[in-house]
Amino acid sequence: MISAPMTPPIRTLAELGPIVPELVVVLGAFALLMLDLFIDPRRRLITHVLAVATLIGAAVLIMMGVGGHGTILADMFVRDSGADVLKVTGLLVGAAALGYAWVFLRERNLYQGEIPVLFLFTTAGMMLLVSANNLTMVYVGLELLALCSYALVACDRDSKLASEAAMKYFVLGALASGMLLFGMSLVYGATGSLSLPEIQQAIGALDGENRVLLLTGMVFLVVGIAFKFGAAPFHMWLPDTYTGAPTPIVAFISSVPKIAAFGMAWRLLDTALGPLHDQSQLLVSLLAALSLVVGNLFALAQTNLKRMLAYSTISHVGFLFLGLAGGGEMGYASAMFYVITYALMSAAAFGAIVMLSRNGFEADRIDDYKGLNQRSPWMAFMVLCVMASLAGVPPFLGFWAKLAVLQAALEGGLLWLAIVGIVFAVVGAYYYLRVIKVMYFDAPEAAPMAQRPGAPMRIVFALNVLALVAVVPFFSPLMAWCRQAFAG
Repeated sequence: MISAPMTPPIRTLAELGPIVPELVVVLGAFALLMLDLFIDPRRRLITHVLAVATLIGAAVLIMMGVGGHGTILADMFVRDSGADVLKVTGLLVGAAALGYAWVFLRERNLYQGEIPVLFLFTTAGMMLLVSANNLTMVYVGLELLALCSYALVACDRDSKLASEAAMKYFVLGALASGMLLFGMSLVYGATGSLSLPEIQQAIGALDGENRVLLLTGMVFLVVGIAFKFGAAPFHMWLPDTYTGAPTPIVAFISSVPKIAAFGMAWRLLDTALGPLHDQSQLLVSLLAALSLVVGNLFALAQTNLKRMLAYSTISHVGFLFLGLAGGGEMGYASAMFYVITYALMSAAAFGAIVMLSRNGFEADRIDDYKGLNQRSPWMAFMVLCVMASLAGVPPFLGFWAKLAVLQAALEGGLLWLAIVGIVFAVVGAYYYLRVIKVMYFDAPEAAPMAQRPGAPMRIVFALNVLALVAVVPFFSPLMAWCRQAFAG
């Protein structure tokens, strides 16, 4: 048994420096929860704006380096450059998704005071998860994120579709959490430690039954990670959840939890189980290939845009797993870059649906976009940028993300997997280009789609889409920033 050296207890508030951004988000959530008790429901825009400001403020604190890097809470929490990159992305994307939510949910009488609070607590779970340095903290962050996500999906209490989606999400999410917890218990039984760095140190000395126990635990951990990502064949919850939940909620749960899932995969597969990369590589490679095949082929048959984007998410998880399978500095850095890129693209894709929806018309069918260019050239161009980036068309950001993970797979000796990725990148381009074709070359069949009024939402959406193009000149610095997180 390995006894974990305990750090001295926290004696001053100054020692809580590394966790200041998390404290800001959590205290902001509690403050909004109390404020909502006394505020007039007609003035809930105040709490909404304060929630957005809290997320942006926490991101600014991280970018300014407030609190610094280090480990606290008996080394269970670590703040490093990799965690900072993921947290800033998650906070800003979460703020954008919250911006999309206001008008959409208010129109449908779905906006309640707990909505911004759940957004903040979910984001706090993501932040804890990407900074976890101990199996206990991994599970605490995961459950905080998951439980709040289930509640957000079920926020439309009168919708049978939303209730069914939330139930499936909860049941399969609980199954995934159980598998992760069982895998963690096996890893602890084999190594005698919950600390991720100490687990890595203990692996080299294991043999016989303990090594078998450890490898079995690794399999359950990989399966749990695949469930949380929505990788095939553990994707059953994802299409129904994306279809049933309100669109701005989908914009959030399709991006921020994916960032959290990557943080969990990185901490478990690299920080804790790094010496077992050769064994985990085969599992992750098979999951990547299967996700590419299932996601792209099922997306081809969809007529509902939200469901098509759900299956495309599975294919994007397959591309992300190319980087995880490649391993090493290049592999994890490219996977990190891909999850950041996907979070921006996914928020923009569902944001486009929010922009064109109105009460009684969800704009979630591909045929709803017929002739959009004739009515709103600006909106059609915005949607074109989103679809082109998701398809991986140069020079959009999605192209560089796919290129990075394919290169990582090649450097990891996975030529066959890179070929599968290239083939299904071409297949996947078809259903994205179909949306572009419908907008520019088909005549409208129904009443004209009304573009979402309101300058704030238009600005949020424009900035979200602009990021898919404007970030491209900074591709090399951003990739270098991601690589720096895994250097050494």
